[in-house]
Amino acid sequence: MTLKRLALSLAGFASAISAAPVAAQGQDMSFDAYMQLLIARARAEGVSETTILRMTSDLTPNYRVIELDRGQPGTPTQSGYPPLDNYISRHVDTARISGGRSVYRGERSTLSRIENEYGVPAEIIVAIFGHETAYGRVKGGFDLSRSLATLAWEGRRRELFSSEFVNLLKVADKGYPRSMLVGSWAGAFGNPQFLPSVYLRLAKDGDGDGRANIFSNSADTFASIANYFRDAGWRSGQPWGVRAYVPAGFDVDRYKTKLNAQVCPRVHERHSQWKTVREWRELGIQPQRQLGDDVMASLFQPDGPGTPAWLLTANYRVILEYNCSNYYAMSVGLLADEIAQ
Repeated sequence: MTLKRLALSLAGFASAISAAPVAAQGQDMSFDAYMQLLIARARAEGVSETTILRMTSDLTPNYRVIELDRGQPGTPTQSGYPPLDNYISRHVDTARISGGRSVYRGERSTLSRIENEYGVPAEIIVAIFGHETAYGRVKGGFDLSRSLATLAWEGRRRELFSSEFVNLLKVADKGYPRSMLVGSWAGAFGNPQFLPSVYLRLAKDGDGDGRANIFSNSADTFASIANYFRDAGWRSGQPWGVRAYVPAGFDVDRYKTKLNAQVCPRVHERHSQWKTVREWRELGIQPQRQLGDDVMASLFQPDGPGTPAWLLTANYRVILEYNCSNYYAMSVGLLADEIAQ
């Protein structure tokens, strides 16, 4: 599950939890009383009474969701990072590559049309689809209405989840039954695992039938992912990154970024300063695929000297918008490369 803003909101919190049901951390009223506040907000924002009734009927707190939320890992320490290679071997494996190539071939006409419209490569779209839901096979089974209401009531990130709950009801108001609105415990759903707010802002009708059905419609799924990337600033015609040769003895640390990132600092601190490809060539760094001399790039050698390195473009940062993790972004990029071969 993916989305950057959710990843940011989940980061930095770790808590021991018992096996017994836990009390709501930020709770200041009963669940039923808090639900009346959410219902009033949804009504004020234009959600129909019919939708409110079917989406809130018989709701009870899901304490398993609270446990999962509190069990999120905290910010890593300075003890180091797990090797990228181990993660890639698990997430860019034979099954995921072959599944992606099958989707790529089988949906080629639709993907080509969407690539031309949005400027986002078909292989990137398919790679996101593969990483998020294993090409539509694993989308989560939590009742989104119950999960989001629980997280809003629990109170630790009330504004985030109360807004997402109301947005979920707005999605339901488009005619989607509650039985279809299931997904991750944290509220992401559909083939691309969008949060309700993201769905309302960026989901697209990819086949002209008047609906943005990201649950089972491949054209809508692809168009919605492409629109997300276009909105995040994808630069058409530029790769996400290319493998790079780093000469022996080259001191990568000398070129570490000075950026004081406000979000995902542990992600960005691992990247070098931005330089043109021409400047990297002059320092001895050689891209192993075509990359224009004037393209701005960051050097990334995640597993240390003597291991694979990449020159990353601004499009890599766009992948990070989907999920703020170097492991995720690298695996998406590398999977996309394999799918396109």
